[in-house]
Amino acid sequence: MSVDVTEQQAAHRSGDASTPPLRIAVIGAGARSEIAAHAVTAGEGVIVAIADPSAAARERAAVEFGRPRLFAGHRELIAAVSGIDAAFVTSPDHTHAEIAIDLLRAGIAVYLEKPLAIDVADADAILEAAAETGTPLYVGHNMRHMAVIQTMRDIIRRGEIGEVKAIWCRHFVGNGGDYYFKDWHAERAKSNGLLLQKGAHDIDIIHWLAGGYSELVTGMGGLSLYGAIDDRRDNSDRSMPDWFSMDAWPPLAQRELNPVIDVEDISMVTMHLDNGVFASYQQCHYTPDYWRNYTVIGTEGRLENFGDSDGAIVRVWNRRTTYNPAGDAEYTVLGDESGHADADRLTVAEFVRFVREGTATTTSAVAARNAVATAVAATESLRDGSRPRAVPAVDAKIAARL
Repeated sequence: MSVDVTEQQAAHRSGDASTPPLRIAVIGAGARSEIAAHAVTAGEGVIVAIADPSAAARERAAVEFGRPRLFAGHRELIAAVSGIDAAFVTSPDHTHAEIAIDLLRAGIAVYLEKPLAIDVADADAILEAAAETGTPLYVGHNMRHMAVIQTMRDIIRRGEIGEVKAIWCRHFVGNGGDYYFKDWHAERAKSNGLLLQKGAHDIDIIHWLAGGYSELVTGMGGLSLYGAIDDRRDNSDRSMPDWFSMDAWPPLAQRELNPVIDVEDISMVTMHLDNGVFASYQQCHYTPDYWRNYTVIGTEGRLENFGDSDGAIVRVWNRRTTYNPAGDAEYTVLGDESGHADADRLTVAEFVRFVREGTATTTSAVAARNAVATAVAATESLRDGSRPRAVPAVDAKIAARL
C-alpha cells in the first residue's frame, strides 16, 4: 500500500477540511508498518517521520510513505520532530516497551502493534506510563474487528447458546514457516515464543468472548519440525514479502530459515478463567491450510465457525441431536473480504477516533496485558514440564485509570 505525499494531501482534502490531519510517525518499518497507511487513505493523517535502525528499511519506507523524515532511532525522531500527534509502533516485539514508554512520556498517542510486550513486567510498565501521563495508548488487537469474531460475539450476546462455559480454538498457521521462522520471530530473546507472539490474538478473543480472564494455565508444545532444517540465512536485509512463497511445500522444503530458531512450532494451552469458563488454544505452524476454528459451548448450545473471512459460515447447534453437520442455524460472515486489511482499517479508524475524541474502544490495553500475561505463563509452563502456572492479575488501580 504505497502512499505518496500528494496522495496524503488529497486524502485529507476529501475529508473534513476543518480538522487538520494527525501528524503521524511510524516506528519500525517492517512489513506490518503498512497499517499506518489506513489513516492516510482515510484522510485522517499525514506520515511525517519514520524511525528504523535499518537503512534499507528506512529507504523502503520512504518510498512507501512519500518521503517523510527518516531517523535511525525513535528517540532521535522525538527530539527532532515537533508536533507529532500519534505514532504507530510496528517494531519487533522486544522493543515495544522502551519505545511505547518514551512516546507516551513525550505526549504522543501510541498505536502499539500486538502483543503489548514479551514479558509481564514490560507490559505492566507500559500500562503504568499510560496511566501516569494520560497519553492515549491503543493496542492493535484487530481481531476484535474481524467480521467472524463479531458474528460469534453477536450470537453469544443474543443468548442463542446460553451462558458460555467453554471455548476451544484451533489455529492452523499454514504460512508459519514464512511468517515466523525466517526472521526475529524465531528467537526467544525477541519474541519469547509464538504461543505469545501469535497466540496473544486468540487468547484475547477467548477472553473477550468468555467475558473473563485466565487465572490458571498449563502449556505444552515443542520445536517439532523447523529445527530439523539446516538451510539458514540472515534475512535482516529483507522483509517477509521478499521471501514469502506458497510454493514452499512441504514444510521441510523451506529454505533460508533464521540462523537462530529456539521457539516452538507447535504449542497449546489450557486455561481456567476467573469466571469459571474453561478454554483451550492450539497452534501449528506447518499445516497446509491457514485459518482459525473456534468452538464456543454454552448452557443451551454451541457455535462453530467454518472459515474466518468473507463468506465463512458460523453454525449454531441448540437442539439435542446426534451428528448434524448442518446445525440448527447458520450465519454467513459478511466482511473481511481482504482478510486482515478490513480489520486493520476498522482498528485504525477506531484509534483515530480515540485520539481525536477520547471515545470508548472495542480493544482494551488492559485486556492486551492480560493476553500477554496468560501467554507468558503458558509458555513458562510449556518449558517446565507442563506444570500449571498462575496468571498474575493486573494492578487494579492502574486498570481503573485506563
